[in-house]
Amino acid sequence: MTVIRLTRMGRVKRPFYRIVVTDSRKRRDGGWIESIGYYNPMVNPEVIKFDKERLEYWKGVGAKLSDKVASITSK
Repeated sequence: MTVIRLTRMGRVKRPFYRIVVTDSRKRRDGGWIESIGYYNPMVNPEVIKFDKERLEYWKGVGAKLSDKVASITSK
C-alpha cells in the first residue's frame, strides 16, 4: 500500500521533515517514491509547504495519509 508520511531530516534536536510518498512496508527514513513538500516545526510560526496538486493526485490513486500529515495539510 502507498502512504504519504513524514521522513525525518536535520540534525540532533533540530528536526526537519519531508512529506513523502512511500510504500508502507519501508522504514520511516527508507527510500521514497516522491517528495511532495516539507515541514519545519522548529521555527515560529511552523513552516509547512507542499504541492497540493500532487497530494490530491496521490490521494486519488489510493495513497493513505498518516495522522500527522493529515493534520498539518488540513491547516
